[in-house]
Amino acid sequence: MQHTVLNLPGSGLSLRADAYGDEHAHPVIFLHGTAQSRRAWIAAAKKVAESGYRGITVDLRGHGDSEWSAAGDYDVEAFTRDVECLLAWARQPVTLVGASRGGQAAFIAASRFPQQVRLVVLADVVPRSERSGISHIYTFLNQSLDGFADVDEAADALAVLSNQPRAQDASGLRKVMREGANGRWFWQWDPACARPEFMAPPAEILLMEEAARQMRCPTVLVRGTHSDLVTLESVQQFKALLPDLMVVEAVGQGHMFTGDVNDTFATSLHDYLERFSKL
Repeated sequence: MQHTVLNLPGSGLSLRADAYGDEHAHPVIFLHGTAQSRRAWIAAAKKVAESGYRGITVDLRGHGDSEWSAAGDYDVEAFTRDVECLLAWARQPVTLVGASRGGQAAFIAASRFPQQVRLVVLADVVPRSERSGISHIYTFLNQSLDGFADVDEAADALAVLSNQPRAQDASGLRKVMREGANGRWFWQWDPACARPEFMAPPAEILLMEEAARQMRCPTVLVRGTHSDLVTLESVQQFKALLPDLMVVEAVGQGHMFTGDVNDTFATSLHDYLERFSKL
């Protein structure tokens, strides 16, 4: 594993990334969702590296070890600009894999620069997400702003958000949290990311829909069958805009799945990489 600090012209911020595998192999860039970090994609990046690809996990602006925006610039266009800078940095066609906010930014950037993207793989991302699911995430973000008494309390909140059983040993969360001066524990993301204007505003939906109409890259949607954001109806709406969209179901998974916990996603990613990355 190689740790990299990316000072991207045009972004204005330094982003942190980890790379796995042969540096000359086809790059697969993994982008996480709001309130996550590059660590969410470690296992998936290692798996693609084992298959002969270059797995690159990136902390989005305001997340993990990347810089925070002094201006609080965290709308989807800001994240998309960063992905566009990543495409220029790679200097060769890439595969983009994105969850939630990272998926939106990947999708919009790929629609604008199709010659630089071989494949887009979306983990539970559609133009029109269910409002009830968005509200669920917003509740979690707001709950997190005041921090947690300890990592066990944070694990309880995370289990509710992901609708998955709570980990018996929550000590591993220390890697993705920071202890504040007041002794409370906070996730490693800028609180400004939780501002209500960033929670699926109409302009964001229009950007995603326009990207779908313009998309020329092969696109795969992996949908969690238990997702509270991506429903069958929202998938059909997506396909109406992008008829060539390929859809795979991650059975029994909710919105917060990533490649390190979902066999269906990992298998689908490998299959589509073999099919499209060598074109």
